This record gives sequence, structure tokens and C-alpha cells, in this order.
Amino acid sequence: MMRNLLIAAGCLLFALQVQAADVVGKWQTIDDETGQAKSIVQISEHGGKYYGHVVKLLAGATTDTCDNCKGPLKGKPIVGMQIITGMVKNGDTYEGGTILDPKSGKTYDCKFWVEGNTLKVRGYLGFFYRTQTWQRAN
Repeated sequence: MMRNLLIAAGCLLFALQVQAADVVGKWQTIDDETGQAKSIVQISEHGGKYYGHVVKLLAGATTDTCDNCKGPLKGKPIVGMQIITGMVKNGDTYEGGTILDPKSGKTYDCKFWVEGNTLKVRGYLGFFYRTQTWQRAN
């Protein structure tokens, strides 16, 4: 009886750790320059690739449309916009896709990984990069 209880507790603990390390879910974006929360992004998996859509803008957001975007996204609402595209899991890191900064309208190569209850999101432009720390949203 005690052995079964220990096995069940171990399985539950493992399941909670796996869930905590998963990027799928809602994340509160935090601007690395101002420290303000700007939006909630929903990350989902489709066909082995990961995508992120803005589902809500917060008080720290400075605009609600992608005025600096080019092409078909110019002037479109940020809520509902796909900002993370085509990320692939590689060990504990997700990479190979892109991230759009709706404020600047620029698209960057992207890489992200989970650290505890945060998501480290890094956008690259050549050798230059910026990293934001997003918080898991409830």
C-alpha cells in the first residue's frame, strides 16, 4: 500500500514538472526596457511547431495596432496577431522560428526556453540580440 502511494506521488510530481516546463499556455510579456507588462501571448503547438498569438493587451501597451508593420499587417489590431511563428523544440530550447515586435514592426529570428515559471524569449538580428523574461499568466 505504501509503495503504491509513493509511486503515485512520484508520477504526480513528474507530471507537474513536465507541465511546468512546457511552453504551451499563456504568458505575460514584460518589456525589457521599461519592465512593464504589455500583453498576454498564447503559445500553442501545431504539427510539431510552436506559434504565439496576442490574446490581450495590458495597461503597459503603448499601441493597439501594428502601425510600423509592413505589408498586410500594417495598421492591423495587435490582439489576435500571430507574433511567434514556426518554433521547433530542440532539447530544452525552442528555435528556428521568428518573433514580431508589433511596436517596431520588425521581425527577428527567435529562441526561447523555460526557466522555472518564466520564459526567456530572445530575438536576434545578426549577432545582436535582446532577451525578455515573460511570466506564466493565470
